[in-house]
Amino acid sequence: MKKILIAVAMASVFAACNNKAEEQRLQATRDSLKAVQAQMRLDSVKREQELALQKQQVAEREAVAARRQAAAARSTRVAGYTESGYTAPVVQQKKGMSSAAKGALIGAGAGALTGVLVDKKNGRGAVIGGVVGAGTGYAIGRSKDKKSGRNP
Repeated sequence: MKKILIAVAMASVFAACNNKAEEQRLQATRDSLKAVQAQMRLDSVKREQELALQKQQVAEREAVAARRQAAAARSTRVAGYTESGYTAPVVQQKKGMSSAAKGALIGAGAGALTGVLVDKKNGRGAVIGGVVGAGTGYAIGRSKDKKSGRNP
C-alpha cells in the first residue's frame, strides 16, 4: 500500500508540474490572441476613420463644386422678362484680346517700322516710333472697347 501511495503521489506531482507548464503556454497563446484582436480592432477603427474622412472630403468637394456652379449661374444672369415671366438672360463673357491691346500692338509695330524708315539712326527712330504708335493704337482701341461695352 505504501508503494501505491508513493506512486500516486509521484504521479500527481508530475501531473501538477506538467499542468503548470501547459497552463503557461495556454496563457501565452491567449495573451498573443488578445494582442492580435486588439490590433485588429485598432486597424478597423483606423479604416473606419479613414473612410469617414474620405467621405467628408468628397462631400466638401461636391459642396464646393455646387457653390461654384451656382455662382457661375448667378454671374451669367441679367434681369429680364419673357412671355413666361421673369427670367435671367445670359451675359456673354468677352474672350480674347481687347481692342486696346490689339491697337497698342499694331501701333507699336507700325510706329517702329516707320521710325526705322524715317530716322537715320535706326534704334532711336524705332523706339520713338514704337512708343508713339503704341500710345496712339491704345487710344483708338480703347475707344472701340468703350463703344462695344468691354471695359478691361
